[in-house]
Amino acid sequence: MRDYSLSYLTIPGVTPPEQVEIAARAGYSHASFRFIHLNVAGEPDIDPTDPQILRDTKSAMDATGVKCFDVELARIHRDIDPESFRAAFEAGAELGAKQVICSAWTDVRNDRRFVVDRFSEICELARPLGLTVNLEFPAFSRLTVLEDVLDVLELSNCVNQGVLVDTLYMHFNKAPLYALERVPAHWINFFHICDAADLVFTKEGMIQIARDARLYPGEGAIDFSAINDLFPNHPLALELPNAARSAEVGHEQHARNCLEAAQAVFEPVADTRQRMWG
Repeated sequence: MRDYSLSYLTIPGVTPPEQVEIAARAGYSHASFRFIHLNVAGEPDIDPTDPQILRDTKSAMDATGVKCFDVELARIHRDIDPESFRAAFEAGAELGAKQVICSAWTDVRNDRRFVVDRFSEICELARPLGLTVNLEFPAFSRLTVLEDVLDVLELSNCVNQGVLVDTLYMHFNKAPLYALERVPAHWINFFHICDAADLVFTKEGMIQIARDARLYPGEGAIDFSAINDLFPNHPLALELPNAARSAEVGHEQHARNCLEAAQAVFEPVADTRQRMWG
C-alpha cells in the first residue's frame, strides 16, 4: 500500500490545519504544506514562525494521524535569498517533513552555474534539518526537461538532493515515464501525480492547465505504467488543481475524487478486490 499526500495546490487557499483535516476525511496519509509564500491570489497568509500555526497544525495531525510529507516552494531566483527559506524549513522539520520542493525561475539561459550554486545553498540550508531538496522542472520554468535537472544534480552533488518528477511536465515534454530508468534511484523520492489530455501545448496553455485544469489519473492520455513497474512503493503526492471541479463539488470531495482515481490506477489489484468484496 502506497502513501498518498494531499498537495496544497489541489485545494488552494486553505491553511495547514484545514488541509490536514480535509486530507484525513478524504483518506490521505499525508499532507504537503505551502510554507513559503509565492504571493499569488488566494494564498493564505501563513507565517511559519507563528507558534499558534504550528500548534494548530500539530493538533490536527495528532487528532487525525495525517503526517506532513513535504514543504514548498523554495524557488531559485536572483531576487530571493535562500536564507529566507529557513523558517519554513524549520517549521516543516518540526512537523515531521522529510522533503522540500524546489524549482528554478531565472530568466537567463546561460546561468547554469548560478542555478547550481543556489541549489547547493538551499540543500546545505536544509541538510541539518534532515530535509532532502527535490528539484522540479515545470515545463515553463528555467529547467524545462528532466535532462536540465539531472545536469544540475550531477554538478551540485549534494548528499540531500533529488529530482521531483511531475507526471504533467513529463507529458508536456512528450517524454515517457520509462525514461526514468536511467535516473539514479536514490534521486527519486516521490512523484507529483495528475493526468492531462493529449494536446499540442503552448506556454500559456501549459500554465493554465498546470494551475487550474489538471485531470484525475486515468482520465487523460498519460501512461502511468512505468511508475507501477519501476517505483511500486514510492509515495505519491496528488497535485491536481482543477478550479471547475473544486467549485462544483468542493475541496473535500475533489480531494477524495483525486485519491480514488489514483488508487484505481496505482493499486489496481486492491481496487478490484475492494469492488468485489467491499
